[in-house]
Amino acid sequence: MIQHEERMSDILAGDNAFNGYEMLMEACEALEPITVAVVHPCDDVSLTGAIDAARAGLITPLLVGPQARIRAVAEKEGIDLTPYTIIDVEHSHAAAAKSVELVRSGEAEALMKGSLHTDELLAEVVNKVTGLRTNRRISHCFIMDVPTYPKPLIVTDGAVNIAPDLKAKADICQNAIDLAHVLRIAMPKVAILSAVETVTPDIPSTIEAAALCKMADRGQITGALLDGPLALDNAISMEAAKTKKIVSPVAGQADILLVPDLEAGNILAKQLTFLARAEAAGIVLGARVPIILTSRADTIRARMASCAVAVLLVHARRTRLTTSAD
Repeated sequence: MIQHEERMSDILAGDNAFNGYEMLMEACEALEPITVAVVHPCDDVSLTGAIDAARAGLITPLLVGPQARIRAVAEKEGIDLTPYTIIDVEHSHAAAAKSVELVRSGEAEALMKGSLHTDELLAEVVNKVTGLRTNRRISHCFIMDVPTYPKPLIVTDGAVNIAPDLKAKADICQNAIDLAHVLRIAMPKVAILSAVETVTPDIPSTIEAAALCKMADRGQITGALLDGPLALDNAISMEAAKTKKIVSPVAGQADILLVPDLEAGNILAKQLTFLARAEAAGIVLGARVPIILTSRADTIRARMASCAVAVLLVHARRTRLTTSAD
């Protein structure tokens, strides 16, 4: 275990941590596959994505959904399902409920969204009685490899929380920081985004940004350097920050972009993907286990990267549990 931890640190540490898809996949090479409940993989994209990740040695999939539909898709795509376990349920809602049950019973270590709505899956995850809630707000992170930026960018939250309040943003921020630590970014720099870089009462996101920074000063958010409000240009461009005379340990070199709301985060991530040719892994944090959340528009590499991030998160959790037991 120690040898592996040192190797993963070598791969992911430094100014260019998580520098591209290849380095992320390399970080998983020495790790055993994690068991993932794949929820309702009843179309070509979701089923082939899970099988591709299995063939790459990242996951051991439990295919949860209507067996006849899963087999029909497999036959159409030329996939041999013999090596894989199918758990037959009648519809997507039952698939979500059963997958969460598999996690609660210890049979699965992560969830992977198939061909069902995100809301349908997350409704089972956040169920107060049978779900996977923790004391932390559930949130989504895009882990983006942008060709024009020298290190990874974590964009949060562009998929789950529509209009988070200050308390929710604190959890969203902490989730992203914890993810950055797993990616071996020891002290991530968090830029809290708004339209301007001054606290302006007419723009609520600037006030919340200032409050989040003060929460970090008081130890309510830990493990990172926070600054905000920052506009996007001076969050990621040192030149822009210098032009605007912003003196900050975060400006121009952010690792995490904390956006004001879901619309801003979703637009930003898709702009980077389709205009800047970025690759984006997607993961939901804050539940008992990571949730691999992908889109039909994702490339195969993006889907594999999402699974790889889940692998690193699960193995980090295993290490913490082992350390606690000792």
